[in-house]
Amino acid sequence: MSLKSNWIKLLLIVGVFAGVYFLPASVLDFDNPIGEALYLARWYARAHVLLCLVPAFFIAGGIAVFVRQASVIRYLGAKANKVVAYGVASVSGSVLAVCSCTVLPLFAGIYRMGAGIGPATAPTATAPSGVTMSQQAVMATSPPRSQAMAELLMTLIIGSILTTPVLLGMIYYRLGKKG
Repeated sequence: MSLKSNWIKLLLIVGVFAGVYFLPASVLDFDNPIGEALYLARWYARAHVLLCLVPAFFIAGGIAVFVRQASVIRYLGAKANKVVAYGVASVSGSVLAVCSCTVLPLFAGIYRMGAGIGPATAPTATAPSGVTMSQQAVMATSPPRSQAMAELLMTLIIGSILTTPVLLGMIYYRLGKKG
């Protein structure tokens, strides 16, 4: 792509965002559902985009700059050990503790650096669970602790249940290759 077309796309995106961000939703005289939709769009532009997506793009840029491509290919590439690749991807996703839409730029960044599609998409499942676990950890420090501990335990159990099919699939795949 040319530099001019990239700038045009960027200006179009920034223009639409600015239009929604400064939307005078309270002035418009629409019926309730349309007005509420405009309020929600304005809230999304002001809160979620600025507080979640913009930092995600900075994190993705930081990963692209500071993490060497050779390391990504070695640990997350197509020829990497699958257990190591999925383990590294899952742990790195759970450490980030971002929502599922915020992790997408991170997935795209490591995928473009040479990671396999499986390890690159693993953080899209583990990062939101990290958010849940961090929320539960915060709740564990405040009363009632028994409720928070029960929720944390359930989060771990549900996470284990969701991880089991992936591990079984890897085991069956490996057994099928040998037999």
